[in-house]
Amino acid sequence: MAAQNNAPLPDGLEIAGYRIVKKIASGGFSIVYLAYDPEGNAVAIKEYLPSQLALRAPGELAPTVSKPNLPVFRIGLKCFFEEGRALARIVHPNVVRVVNFFRANETVYMVMAYESGHTLQDHIARLHAKGSRVNETALRQLFNGVCAGVREVHANKLLHLDLKPANIYLRSDGSPLLLDFGAARQTINIDAPMLAPMYTPGFAAPELYSKAQALGPWTDIYSIGAAMYACMTRAMPQPVEARKAEDKCEAQLAKLEGSYSPELVDMVRACLALDPLLRPQSVFAMQKVLQAPPTLAPQVEAAPEPEQAPGGWRGIAQRIGLKRGARG
Repeated sequence: MAAQNNAPLPDGLEIAGYRIVKKIASGGFSIVYLAYDPEGNAVAIKEYLPSQLALRAPGELAPTVSKPNLPVFRIGLKCFFEEGRALARIVHPNVVRVVNFFRANETVYMVMAYESGHTLQDHIARLHAKGSRVNETALRQLFNGVCAGVREVHANKLLHLDLKPANIYLRSDGSPLLLDFGAARQTINIDAPMLAPMYTPGFAAPELYSKAQALGPWTDIYSIGAAMYACMTRAMPQPVEARKAEDKCEAQLAKLEGSYSPELVDMVRACLALDPLLRPQSVFAMQKVLQAPPTLAPQVEAAPEPEQAPGGWRGIAQRIGLKRGARG
């Protein structure tokens, strides 16, 4: 079945005690709505609705899934539900809060708390427009928070598998929040067939492209390094296949000498190793580097300042709901 544009749930619909206000984002696997809970608090509700497997016409509530697509749809449904249940157990200041999940309309919904701010991707773009970039002190503080969130995710036997600046949200106070766990998969003691993880070229580790290589914390560590690389160079890392043909990342990292401390550049270099065994094997190891005093205090323009992005709610919901990976 070719991908199609599915009709969203109608505005004003009451579902499981939540009132749908409007659709605010959609992607290959889901639709995200702005809604209000029974107490009047704004929430984001993410609906599992893969456009290549299911079709919902205007005026309908439940999707239509053809018989050949039903097995894969049900596997995805189970993964989405289990993911919501696993994420609901995580209460951490650097991980988006899943406050509820429920079944309705022959699919599954995940309810997430509202946060106001903007993505790291937007922040990098604004600094780039000013000819500036994130300074070392701010970068260390930011990614120490990112690592804290990822460490909690890993402690709950999950992987994120789609870490990138668009999925790292900066609150109004500048603290980071991990978003969009649409690629997350339980990784320990799970033998059931899983849908292939989605990925974003440039930020995806080599093992995501190979069924022969195991995924683990080192997979997310590659992506954290790639996100730091984007902050430091103001450019996205090369996709893995391009790096294998002609790796230009090292030349870019070499240009950072004098702008960032050697140990920070070396850590990013290690995170981006194509061989998983050469990367830091835990985010705790990264945090030790990030928390240590730098041997050099480089001068880099414009430290990031907390700011309120226009349409902050729309921004976070779009990132929760949209996938721009090669399989998204």
